Amino acid sequence: MPQLTPVDHKVKHKSTIPANFGDEIELFVREYKAAGSGGTPKPVLMLHGRSVPALPGFDLVLPPKGSSPHPDTSYSWAQDLAGKGYDVFIMDLQGSGLSPRPKMEDPCNANPAQRGLLKTNPGTGTCSPTAPYPHQLGNSQSEWDELATVVKFIRARCSNEKVSFIGWSAAAFVMGPYALQNPGDVARLFLLAPIFPPNGRWSTHTAAPFAPPPGTGLPTQPESKPPAVFGFPMNLTSKAGLQATISDKDLAGHVWQAIMDSDSTGQKWGGPTAGAPEGIMRWRNSYWWGWNTSTVPYGSTLGTAVPVCIVYGDQDTTANTAEELGPVLHFSVPELYKTIPGADKLMIRVEGWDHNPVWERRANQILQQMSWKWLEDKKVYGVESGSWVMDADGVVTEVE
Repeated sequence: MPQLTPVDHKVKHKSTIPANFGDEIELFVREYKAAGSGGTPKPVLMLHGRSVPALPGFDLVLPPKGSSPHPDTSYSWAQDLAGKGYDVFIMDLQGSGLSPRPKMEDPCNANPAQRGLLKTNPGTGTCSPTAPYPHQLGNSQSEWDELATVVKFIRARCSNEKVSFIGWSAAAFVMGPYALQNPGDVARLFLLAPIFPPNGRWSTHTAAPFAPPPGTGLPTQPESKPPAVFGFPMNLTSKAGLQATISDKDLAGHVWQAIMDSDSTGQKWGGPTAGAPEGIMRWRNSYWWGWNTSTVPYGSTLGTAVPVCIVYGDQDTTANTAEELGPVLHFSVPELYKTIPGADKLMIRVEGWDHNPVWERRANQILQQMSWKWLEDKKVYGVESGSWVMDADGVVTEVE
């Protein structure tokens, strides 16, 4: 597929992150217009997870191969959908990628347990005990607010059509509760390896189930500043740490470069040799609530007004963790499927996939096909509901 030309936007937003509450900031949004567009727009919004920003995940473009003068766009999930007739939008939340990163420029604001990654580039020995910002950066409400701003922007560009969501990993914390609270905005939901804590944080206020949970400070007015939970605003991942999660080592170098291209500050940090930084992936530390077995049935929205397709790998130990880890860190994709109340829900477990199939050649192509068919026909490989498993040969079998 020939490379499509993106249009990059800076979408104005009044921040509700405690670190820059009330400031007007600009959220990064990339747009690909549908190839041969005409007629009713079909908008799609793609959202990244906890650590990897949007472009390396959804719009990875490799240099030309062999005698070809054209870049390799086969890994670009976004361009594939645009080529099939969708208006595709990709966004970075604050604290990620090309959107603002408040309180993340100072290495002293990094997770204390990870500051060793910065000993060489830059040093952290001069940190004052009072210098770091002692709070987590984002929270569920601030990220729902950012998503709302971008959805409004997209609908204004697309004849007010509903937007289909595609979310990877921890994007589920943002897109899932948003769909529950705003079903009139969302056409369909496609979740890859969604993070779902069955007993995760939630509000005890029956009249306000998506309010901050007890102990975080409940705003008394709609425009009140959200709670700033104690912690730190920024996590760090080294080049070696990220590349260890990618089996294709040649591709891993391209992924890392794309991450560095999204972070002019992080690319100057890290590495074992003084004066020769190899880069650090900086990612927001957020405090999430409102996504658990108590809230997913809210309004009987998911699986009815908003059809849901879930895809995950049987080797994914990030989205499926042990109960012994406790309510905040125990994740289960099958429990999410079970909790969705409506019948318009489909789950496919793929044998051999881990948490990063977007960076596996064959898996990426299968993902592109799955998401397209769900958006187009509300069917994947001819099935539209139920729990299924796909083996290494692509054979899909229903789970009893």
